Amino acid sequence: MKIELTPIGYVKNSRKEVTDDFWGKVISEIELTDEFTPEALKGITEYSHAEVIFYFDKADKEKVLKGSRHPRGNKEWPLTGVFAHRVKDRPNHLGHTIVNIVSSNGNVLTVKGLDAVDGTPVLDIKPVLKEFLPREEVTQPAWASELMKDYWK
Repeated sequence: MKIELTPIGYVKNSRKEVTDDFWGKVISEIELTDEFTPEALKGITEYSHAEVIFYFDKADKEKVLKGSRHPRGNKEWPLTGVFAHRVKDRPNHLGHTIVNIVSSNGNVLTVKGLDAVDGTPVLDIKPVLKEFLPREEVTQPAWASELMKDYWK
């Protein structure tokens, strides 16, 4: 089966290179394609957060992780499989981030904390509803917390 997706918009921000950390203060505009009218964003600012699904278009197709590796190449952290990572070198190169909604103006949604570089294709935007967040305590290994310590600074 083949699945084809068409971007609904593109990221515009100051981040031109893929890097691992310091995404928390990044302000991004998601400019919708001409296929959408400003009505497509009507009501989005009534929510505090949105989920943004995007495509890692700059990821190297030859580096797709199909097994396991040490997170960020750090041998002090355990070997973990691709589905235990949020790495860009994933099978379908899909990224997903919950962002703060800053504003909406015409066909542009402005958000804070989107970890996607300038020009990244956006595949979907969904409002965050509390009822879709985990209903139980979220747990993770200690190495993941260490890895993420500067991610959102």
